[in-house]
Amino acid sequence: MSQNRRACIAEAIGTFGLCFIGAGSIVLDAKLNGGVGLIGIALAHGLILSVMISALGGVSGGHFNPAVTIGFFVTKRQRVGESISYIISQLIGAVIAGLLLRAIYEPAVWQKVNLGTPMLGSGVGFGTGILIEIVLTFFLVISIWGTAVDDRKPNIGGFGIGLTIAADILMGGPLTGASMNPARTFGPALAGGGFENHLVYWIGPIIGAVIAATLYNKILIKKD
Repeated sequence: MSQNRRACIAEAIGTFGLCFIGAGSIVLDAKLNGGVGLIGIALAHGLILSVMISALGGVSGGHFNPAVTIGFFVTKRQRVGESISYIISQLIGAVIAGLLLRAIYEPAVWQKVNLGTPMLGSGVGFGTGILIEIVLTFFLVISIWGTAVDDRKPNIGGFGIGLTIAADILMGGPLTGASMNPARTFGPALAGGGFENHLVYWIGPIIGAVIAATLYNKILIKKD
C-alpha cells in the first residue's frame, strides 16, 4: 500500500473520531437535557483530537480538517493531488460518523441539535459567524504550526492543538458552534439534513487557516 493511501485512511479515521465524539457529545447533551454542558462538549472535542493527532500524526500529519489541509497546500507543504485526496478522506470519515450517530440516537433526540451540526447562535448573523470562525480557526492553525510543524516545537504530541480546540469551543461554541472545520460541519449536516448557513463553516475556517498558515510560514518560522 502506498504512503498516500495509508495517509488517507489515517485522515478518514481521525476525522471520524473527531466528528463521532464531538458531535456525539452534543447529541448526548440533548439526550441528558444539558447534562454534558459546554465544558464537557469542549473537552470531548479537545481530548479526542489530541489523541487522534498523537496516534495518527506520524502517518498523515494529523490534519483531520480540510481547512488545515488547504493551509498546507497554500504554503506549498503539500501537492494539489495529495491535498484533494486528504480532503475527500476527511469528508468521508465525517459522513460515516454522522450516519453512525444517526443510527445510534433516536430521531427525537438528535433532531433537537441537528445531529450535532454547528449552527449560528441567537443574534449571530452570517457575516459575524464567518468572522468568528476566521478568528477561532486562526488560533487553531497557529497552534498546529507552532506545536507540530515548526522544528522548534515542544514535544507535547497533539495536546496543544486539542487544548486550543477546547478553548475555542468554550468561547465560540454558543456563538457559531466553534466548528473551525468544514468536515466537522459537513458530516453531521449531510447525515441529519442541517445545512442552514453551511457556507459559514467553509468560508470562515478556510480564510482563518490560510491567514495563520501564511503568517507562520513566512514570518514566524525560523529560516535556514
